[in-house]
Amino acid sequence: MARWYVDADRVTIQNACLAFGISQTCFRYQAKRNSENEVIADWLVRLTNNQRNWGFGLCFLYLRNVKGFKWNHKRVYRIYRELELNLRIKPRQRLVREKPLPLAVPTAINQTWSMDFMHDQLADGRSIRLFNVIDDFNREGLIIDVDFSLPSERIVRSLNQLIEWRGKPRVIRCDNGPEYISETTKTWAAKHGIKIAFIQPGQPQQNAYVERYNRTIRYDWLAHHLFDSLDEIQDFATRWLWTYNHDRPHMALGGITPIQKLALAA
Repeated sequence: MARWYVDADRVTIQNACLAFGISQTCFRYQAKRNSENEVIADWLVRLTNNQRNWGFGLCFLYLRNVKGFKWNHKRVYRIYRELELNLRIKPRQRLVREKPLPLAVPTAINQTWSMDFMHDQLADGRSIRLFNVIDDFNREGLIIDVDFSLPSERIVRSLNQLIEWRGKPRVIRCDNGPEYISETTKTWAAKHGIKIAFIQPGQPQQNAYVERYNRTIRYDWLAHHLFDSLDEIQDFATRWLWTYNHDRPHMALGGITPIQKLALAA
């Protein structure tokens, strides 16, 4: 209103400011476009293009904890909204469980691993399987093996290779799949002094860490691409695994990456 009266040549700036109770500094202020806003917008657009399943939370944690930018979350969110990058969130269906069993929380590396299978198809319709193993302590993805068939002998071989560089776990949590309850797997576990902790049939929430990890694999890349060969999907999975461990912030870890969690525990 003060500006309207001044522009109409009815009063001076001084008198208008006195009349409306504002300072002359406030009257003369003009917002300046911050060049950093363009940098933030560029980062957000690139992140959401490359990681279509990331919402604002993961994008902000990546910029703050992985890239080291100190931008305020309100500022980043304002630009995120202006760019209309909001991720549509499907309402969760609440499941009522009478007495859910508590999920053990490891306190050190190699206390508990979790392993599970996933199923998918190549572009020509052939069915494939993915064998996933994670360390429950820092949610680090340890291996993704892809093949048409993954029998017990293949599982044991993959675990042996994993132990060579990672060390031996105390416990491996898994479901009651035939590959896990076979004599080959039991003999291997007894030989290495590793306990196989089987979940109750029909209770996948008891293996929640790897189930959540499987969901991330599915929505981050497996459901977005068609692969023509095993070599192609295995190469993609190996490169994605490095990104997951080093670059992708994890909400359950307080917004840091699995490798950062491992470094803090060292």
